[in-house]
Amino acid sequence: MKKINVLLGCITLAATAKLAAQVTPDRIVLNVTANPATSLAVTWRTGNEVKEAVGEIVVAADGPDLAKELQQVKAVTTPFGGDSLHAAYHSVVFRGLQPKTKYMYRVGGSGQWSEWFQVQTAGVVGDTVKLIYMGDAQNNIKSLWSRTIRQAFMQMPDANLMIHAGDLVNRGQRDEEWGEFFYAGSFIHSVIPGMMVVGNHEHSRDSAGEFSLLTPHWQAQFTLPENGAPGVEETCYFTDIQGVRFIALNSQAINLTKAGADRQYYWLDSLLSHNPNKWTCISFHHPVFSAKASRDNETLRKRFKPLFDKHRVDLILQGHDHAYARGIQPVEGLVKDTTSGTMYVISVSGPKMYELNKEPWMKRTAMNTQLFQLVRIAGDTLLFETYTTTGKLFDAFKLVKQKGKLNKCIEMK
Repeated sequence: MKKINVLLGCITLAATAKLAAQVTPDRIVLNVTANPATSLAVTWRTGNEVKEAVGEIVVAADGPDLAKELQQVKAVTTPFGGDSLHAAYHSVVFRGLQPKTKYMYRVGGSGQWSEWFQVQTAGVVGDTVKLIYMGDAQNNIKSLWSRTIRQAFMQMPDANLMIHAGDLVNRGQRDEEWGEFFYAGSFIHSVIPGMMVVGNHEHSRDSAGEFSLLTPHWQAQFTLPENGAPGVEETCYFTDIQGVRFIALNSQAINLTKAGADRQYYWLDSLLSHNPNKWTCISFHHPVFSAKASRDNETLRKRFKPLFDKHRVDLILQGHDHAYARGIQPVEGLVKDTTSGTMYVISVSGPKMYELNKEPWMKRTAMNTQLFQLVRIAGDTLLFETYTTTGKLFDAFKLVKQKGKLNKCIEMK
């Protein structure tokens, strides 16, 4: 979250009493940090009359006496508003924490506080990593996406992180839609670190008609690592959790210009060349191999796929195509089968659906189905499960590390 004054003359705002910012904190979101074992990042919203805000954190206790060793951190405040919306976003990063430790935090200002939220820092290398992965939410977020994220949380309440693979809303400039996103996820956003991946719908048109302008909401309301490629800060970044490297790319920038692709390509090549982790998972919005015949993300397919092969990336998590497809595309010149190598997944969690065109690389597909994914990584095994929004197991597989070889995929359903 960069400290900037955001004036929203070009942004559509919902100035209803239900969505208007108040003195009491709302839209409280916990995000991944560059060092999740020793730090936590929190962002929230208030009315713009709140000029100074703070976050408080303490090791979780079984009783109500929290005064001992309470740490207070002053927030970075970003005024955010226009003619019909007067708000401020506040961001804190709690540092110097202990790994694998339960903490309680709250945020506030002007005498108004949120409730206390209980969270846990990441553990150490070798601990099991638990991940929730969500494809596009995008439309009818409050009415229909809400049940997907809530079902996912019920099945994995102790997840280390939740990846949102782009198009969190339909129109990134509409505050009302962001209000639905935070309403639907409610306290879940506040207790599971979110790894937000930017999609095309978080952008609006520039003077040339290209969707290159990132919504001001993004950097105001999310506090994400600033360790990515230059020029795409907080939309391209990485974090290491318990022996797994998680990387977010900005595929909108990759698709739009060669410069946007170059910056992320060379940054990613270097990052993967100096990767001490056993497992690597990369998430971006536009698929390398589309689920729809009329779509083709050529730069990702022709340029980035060989990079994934070179560094033997384990798992690619994508969105955009509003259907479900997953499979392995063989590494050219190395293997011909589709049971070894990088697993590519496209998924959708919201109600907007597209037709799917079956391709040879697809091992499992679904249309007109809202889904979420639960991933567990322990030792040499990655277990990937896809569930429908009613909690039914739809798809499952294991990736198993093989010394000196590509991963082996074992079908589980």
